[in-house]
Amino acid sequence: MANTSKYLELADALAAEIRRGEYAPGDRFPTVNELARAHNVAPNTASRTVQVLKERGLLSGKAGGTTRVRVQPIHQVRANTRYQVEKDLVLRPEEERATTGVAELDTGVSLSAMYENQVELDVIPAPPDVAEALGLEAGALVLRRTNTRRHKEGAGVGRSISYMPHDLASQNPELFDLGREPWPGGALHQLHTVGVEVDRIEDWVTASMPTDTEMEEQDIPPGVPVLRVRKVSYSTTGQAVEVTDIPLPADRVELRYVTPLRRWS
Repeated sequence: MANTSKYLELADALAAEIRRGEYAPGDRFPTVNELARAHNVAPNTASRTVQVLKERGLLSGKAGGTTRVRVQPIHQVRANTRYQVEKDLVLRPEEERATTGVAELDTGVSLSAMYENQVELDVIPAPPDVAEALGLEAGALVLRRTNTRRHKEGAGVGRSISYMPHDLASQNPELFDLGREPWPGGALHQLHTVGVEVDRIEDWVTASMPTDTEMEEQDIPPGVPVLRVRKVSYSTTGQAVEVTDIPLPADRVELRYVTPLRRWS
């Protein structure tokens, strides 16, 4: 059994080295056996030390694979006031719409500065829960847009998946054109091009532990839950017109909700 004080003492020492920059983000970290030899500890003590550093968000990597110094994620602040900003941009010139979007509003990092930004478009039968949220018949087609971003090489990805009724999206063939991505003005402008004004947006927030795939792709430390935001946009007629699922690891996001209250007089 690993000596409790020894592995925590070693973890603290190695954490200090990482924070001082003695290991650069993305560097390969010593293996368990290398750590054990270098620090004259038992392999199980070295193994527990590495696990602690992963739990602290300083190391990344699956057990049995290469362990690296973690590329720290961007802290995101997601505020509900962003939706009015997005709606106001719908009627602005394309040059202005192109410079203010999810990346800029949530992270303060411009899209052009992102290491990776990929969009995939496909037409699929709506998953049952999406069909229900959109008020569609079972099996109705939707345009699915999967957006994947990575702010630095070696960092975990951020991902969102949106769904728009195919009958609605097909009114503008450009919505199916990857060459138009990233779309200036995002979903609210896309909807505007098919004659829809968004009247309200609801965020449905739940939480759960990440899947193994999410932990690996998004570089989520052990024990960190995921806040799952389902954003549902409604037209002025009350119809749900777009659904977006946004998984947000809890170690890098802050949700802010501002609720204006009507005055009594």
